[in-house]
Amino acid sequence: MNTVLYEAPGPQAKRRALVASAAVGLLLVAVVAWVLVELGSEGQLAVEKWGPLIDPTNGTFAALWNLMGQGLLNTLLAAVLAMAFSLVIGTLLAVTRLVSAPWYRWAVVGVVELLRGVPVVIAIFFAARVLPELGVHLSMMWFLVIGLTAYNSVIIAEIMRAGILALPKGQSEAAYAIGLRRRQVLSTVLLPQAFRAMLPALISQLVVVLKDTSLGFIIGYLDVVREAQVIIQNLNNPIQTYFVVAVLFIVINYGLSRLAVHTERRLSRGRRGRVGHPADLQPVGAAGD
Repeated sequence: MNTVLYEAPGPQAKRRALVASAAVGLLLVAVVAWVLVELGSEGQLAVEKWGPLIDPTNGTFAALWNLMGQGLLNTLLAAVLAMAFSLVIGTLLAVTRLVSAPWYRWAVVGVVELLRGVPVVIAIFFAARVLPELGVHLSMMWFLVIGLTAYNSVIIAEIMRAGILALPKGQSEAAYAIGLRRRQVLSTVLLPQAFRAMLPALISQLVVVLKDTSLGFIIGYLDVVREAQVIIQNLNNPIQTYFVVAVLFIVINYGLSRLAVHTERRLSRGRRGRVGHPADLQPVGAAGD
């Protein structure tokens, strides 16, 4: 095994690592067992608590999941809209900051730094409470989307700007050499490469957007967390209901992460395919033989 940043562990180091891993694993098993015992002693593992969530024969199962499903759809709708607007506005902010003249660049930088420093919950609360005072009357979903977009678009702008600045200068110099204008260089040469390079970071930020939609309950948006609160008030099972909500978020976020890996692999195969296989290359002069 070739190592660059560290030395390969020897037999003794491998044994120590194995023993440490086994000890940590046993400790985790013991903690989980202790938690389950404590929950069982408090009656939190009873069928009455879990039945409405996992037993289709339970009388409240259908109504509960109808409510939970509607909340999940509302969550996904707000997340998709916020993701789309954040990507578009974030890309425009990144490009504007790069091409802006010095006399007004401070305004773009000021907006980016201001929104980066505002907690996302404050951005959502501001949109829902201040905008109506200014005469902007929208549904709670749009106030949530505005708050999420205001915060996440500047984060995505900084991700895209870092990706563009990390590209070799030869990319833009070659584009200018063949007569492309600055806008064409950004749109056709730099942005596509920066998007591919920063795709994992972009997907991670989109996962953050999805998780932050759970803050919509503070303004009364009927997302999955808000619907879960309604279920808890009727069934008095907060641990069980929030556990199911957490599993739903984990599954969706894991799907987004796998989508990022799949997309990155497809883009990598596409780049390799455009280069061509060495066996397909012909020696100079072979085409004229």
